[in-house]
Amino acid sequence: MTGYTPDPRDLAAASSIGAARDALLARAAKYARWDGTQAIPALAADEILDALADDVMAEGDLGEALRRLMERGWRGQDPTRPDLAGLEDLREQLRRRREELQERFHVTDVLGDVRQELDDIVADERAGIERRLDDAASPPDGSAVDPKLRAMLRDAAARRFDQLEALPRDVGGRIRSLEEYDFMEPAARERFQELTERLRRQTLDRFVDGLSEAIRGTTPEDLQANRDMVRDLNSLLEERLDGREPSQADVDDFLGQHGRFFPGARTLDDIVEQLTERMAAMQSLLRSMTPQQRAELQSMMDALLRDDRLRWDLARLASNMDQLMPDGLGEGYEFTGEEGLGLEPALQQIGRLQEFDALEDALAAVGETGNLGSLDRAQVGDLLGPDAQRDLEALDELARQLEQAGYLTRRGERLELTPRGSRRIGQKVLDDLFSRLSRDAFGGHRIDRAGRGGEREETTKAYEFGDPFHLDIRGTIENALQRPENGPAIRGTRPIHLEPADFEVFRTEQMTRTSTVLLVDMSRSMLLRGCFLAAKKVAVALDTLIRTQFPHDDLAVIGFAYYARELRPEALAELTWHGYEYGTNLQHGLMLARRILARHRGGERQVVVITDGEPTAHFENGQVEFSYPPTRRTIQETLREVQRCTKDGITINTFMLERSRALAEFVAHITKLNRGRAFYATPERLGEYVLVDFVSRRTRGVA
Repeated sequence: MTGYTPDPRDLAAASSIGAARDALLARAAKYARWDGTQAIPALAADEILDALADDVMAEGDLGEALRRLMERGWRGQDPTRPDLAGLEDLREQLRRRREELQERFHVTDVLGDVRQELDDIVADERAGIERRLDDAASPPDGSAVDPKLRAMLRDAAARRFDQLEALPRDVGGRIRSLEEYDFMEPAARERFQELTERLRRQTLDRFVDGLSEAIRGTTPEDLQANRDMVRDLNSLLEERLDGREPSQADVDDFLGQHGRFFPGARTLDDIVEQLTERMAAMQSLLRSMTPQQRAELQSMMDALLRDDRLRWDLARLASNMDQLMPDGLGEGYEFTGEEGLGLEPALQQIGRLQEFDALEDALAAVGETGNLGSLDRAQVGDLLGPDAQRDLEALDELARQLEQAGYLTRRGERLELTPRGSRRIGQKVLDDLFSRLSRDAFGGHRIDRAGRGGEREETTKAYEFGDPFHLDIRGTIENALQRPENGPAIRGTRPIHLEPADFEVFRTEQMTRTSTVLLVDMSRSMLLRGCFLAAKKVAVALDTLIRTQFPHDDLAVIGFAYYARELRPEALAELTWHGYEYGTNLQHGLMLARRILARHRGGERQVVVITDGEPTAHFENGQVEFSYPPTRRTIQETLREVQRCTKDGITINTFMLERSRALAEFVAHITKLNRGRAFYATPERLGEYVLVDFVSRRTRGVA
């Protein structure tokens, strides 16, 4: 039986199939419910720079473009990748959450729970009194009843019932009365003491941290020390209000005596910041209530304090703090929901609203500076959730990713594009322009002469001196075997001798070399008519096209206004308009273009002019002469420079962005003298016109 030896090609095919199967298995997708733990691929540096490209082109400032990207976020086309929320999205989320909270709750009776608890305490006291009366009438142990003791108990109970019946309805008055009331039921007394201590913490500590603890059960001397603290604090704040800033020595002296109330404070600003954080919620609650509700809450706070002098000093403190704050201490909030809030929950929810406001202000400030370092990531996660925190961290990584990819560099505080970044933006602009063209927009002009080597063709020819050496190995060997001396080899040992005539090479598409100078009008009218950005995009796209598709060509870019200057290609993307420059000095631009093209003698040489008006300035005796409307002298000097270009064999093609009669007549003179061409193009279609004309005029042939 004959053995089977597999064909190596079958083995290779099987190996390829197995590799493909393994690749598919490795790429198999697994679907699961989103639980917040899945990793989301970060934006690639290319995606980030593409998103910045239009903004950089429009404004020329990479830092500002990055700031605006942070502001608006990123919206992708891939449905499997979530969008990246921007700062505006985060602010909108904050606004929605604030509205949801305000539409959920109401503060029509924040003391309702306190009022209910006071009623329950009074009910407990009544029940305790009645239980004692019952016990006195028939003792549980069956002992004899003492008539005198029973009469005394009945009289005491009657007096207490009368006091309880006479309790005021408002919370403050009820607390004052119960403070003076002699409880008969111990459980009711303890419950009332716990309530008043809790209310003191909720109200007094909203002024100064630890104040409620400091005044609880103190001696007259201790109470005087607390009065001194509030009085001294008012003195410091009133000095600032009067424009006499307290010295640091005065502040140190205050903190030396009363520092326990302001932990960690070192300056008066630290003290004010702590006071603001503690007092803002209470002041906002007061402003959110009706006058009647506000009066009842104030009455309750007065009843809890029980010291007229300290109460007055705290009122002064609230007034001073309110004056120190530019917009007042705490703003009122309108609650329209159905779920009621007690005092402490109301203060907590108002504190939450103030956190929303503070974070929204911080996000707005970041939107102006682009510096995310000042934002508290944990606070963002707490208020908006982990997704928002991840988005914020991703925004903060944008600049670092571009820097790591080599697309930007830092010069002090300024961000600048690197040459690689400029090339990437140029490719984006070029792709955008080409995407608007139809497939057959580019024509080709065949010629009977050849220039430099281009793309390789599939046909071949005998090698000639000067041809690109794209050797066809198979054709070369076949040519050599056709010669008699290279006949059939004996046992395959005879070598094959190659001669120069045997060499076969692939034909190549031939193109002439082109040297181009792009003259971009940068006068004031270009910006006012919305033409500058279009011209800038043409410069960037043309530079990218030549570098990527026609690397043997040369391009220089010159901007001209009051005078002309050459622009570095790598700086085109960040080119900004110089608004202070008047004039359209085309003469100087053509002069510089002619000097640049003088260095390139081979191939075609051309100047592409993009302008929206006739020249209004020229050089004379080393000085710029400007006049609008243009003088005859300016027109003559400019046309004289056109003649010099024509004499040097330089073609001038003009793209007009304005249909004015004066510009049309002037451009007609240029085309008559130079035999170049003139086009009218709107800013929106300028890039298509220039690129199509450049590519279609590329002289081609096959050799």
